[in-house]
Amino acid sequence: MGYRILEPADVPAYLNERGHWPDPSDIQVREVSDGNMNRVFLARSTDGTRSLAVKQALPWVRVAGPSWPMSPERADAEARAYEQVAKVAPDKIPAILGYDPENYALVMEDMSDLEVLRTLLNEGASYGPHTSARIGEFVAQLTFATSDFGMASADRKALLAASVSPELCKITEDVVLSEPYIEHEHNHWHEGLDDLATEFRADSRLRTEVADLRHTFMTSAQALLHGDLHTGSVMVGEREGAPVVRVFDPEFSFVGPIGYDLGLYWANALVSAERARALGSLTDHADQLVLSWQAFDTEFRRLWPTRIDTFFDDAYLDRFLHRIWTEAVGYAGTEIIRRIIGFAHLTDLTTLPDQVPASRRALLIGRELIVRRGELTTPNDVRTVVEAP
Repeated sequence: MGYRILEPADVPAYLNERGHWPDPSDIQVREVSDGNMNRVFLARSTDGTRSLAVKQALPWVRVAGPSWPMSPERADAEARAYEQVAKVAPDKIPAILGYDPENYALVMEDMSDLEVLRTLLNEGASYGPHTSARIGEFVAQLTFATSDFGMASADRKALLAASVSPELCKITEDVVLSEPYIEHEHNHWHEGLDDLATEFRADSRLRTEVADLRHTFMTSAQALLHGDLHTGSVMVGEREGAPVVRVFDPEFSFVGPIGYDLGLYWANALVSAERARALGSLTDHADQLVLSWQAFDTEFRRLWPTRIDTFFDDAYLDRFLHRIWTEAVGYAGTEIIRRIIGFAHLTDLTTLPDQVPASRRALLIGRELIVRRGELTTPNDVRTVVEAP
């Protein structure tokens, strides 16, 4: 039948055709698209007892329209990522009920009873006692299982070949790891940041360090990553009295440096801290880097004895984890900077009454994380940078 872009009116028949819903007349559909890239629909029975979500990749960036073409094959990467995570951390992703590669559409559990973490934080809520720890565990479980430590060499090579995503990786290479440091049409910022934007473009040390991180991103195929792990791709809540954390939207998934996923999450936590500081309501933001790193480190070490290639002995583990830490600190800095003077800004800052002071602090923190990442060897070192006057 060929690829067709779904509209809300198409969803009932589509779910029926795919075997997900027996009676298409018993479906109410509403569009809840919120991200930059795709369309999302919620389908619910008229009596409210059953619901599903349908996510479809468009042949362009949703927020830009046809003027920014984008292959919908990114949905293939998302489906592959969910398949891998489901093997090792099924409790940390939405339940996937089916993938339609012809229409680049995923059918999954309805998570509308949960809240996007960024939305809650922007409203002044805390992370809760489990969120960041579960994010750290998620990264450890996914990356260990898809690294040379947890996957046979032949299977790893097959995963690497299947997960190549030139178009989406190029977006990251450009938007996150290049454009904010040069003159580019994608860049924009508040006029109160003109001086720092100019200074960063002229800062040869900063540009050299970013170039190093960019090259690592392009060449270090350590494990399968989420690829876009931030507070907007995490949903939290409670079900049956237990805390729930769900990571979603891994469409930028590829095989790359493990520190990238951690760094993106840390960056968003640190920017959220600056929002809280600006509003005079500091909560537990500064703890999230520590909690997620400790959980990652603990879980990776727990899995280490199960490694397939025993040539990498226990003495190597500390060196490997130190490399991940150092790169994660640097990537956190690049994500902070691109979210303020690059493309796709964060509502954490843009919805402040005066975004300039918090944005300036965040930019300077981002620079310090990049250029001093080799010196910042512990979470307390990073905390010192973040909490400096």
